[in-house]
Amino acid sequence: MGSFGVRFYHINYSMASRHEIKCINKTNSTIAHERIERIGGMNGTGTWWSLTQQEAIAGIEEGRWGFYVARGVAAVNVNVATSTYGNKYIKTENDGEQSNNLLSLPECPL
Repeated sequence: MGSFGVRFYHINYSMASRHEIKCINKTNSTIAHERIERIGGMNGTGTWWSLTQQEAIAGIEEGRWGFYVARGVAAVNVNVATSTYGNKYIKTENDGEQSNNLLSLPECPL
């Protein structure tokens, strides 16, 4: 603890690792923050990874991960959004074609 009771923390400003989302698992809900249950993709080793929407949100907000969806040669970033009622969910940036590219992805293997 520093003088005057102030704590000093080392903040790691390293860049978040970026991962392509290749699939999702949807729920039957029509409410924006409840539509996506899980996201998934493939590691560099060829194995599949999968996260819940809540795990993805936490990773984005903590700066551990960044996610994107490939659209042709372009990468559309995934952001955390907040619904009118204060519920967080993930969605892609507007790419001028689809309002949320995540929802057009295929279902992840179980």
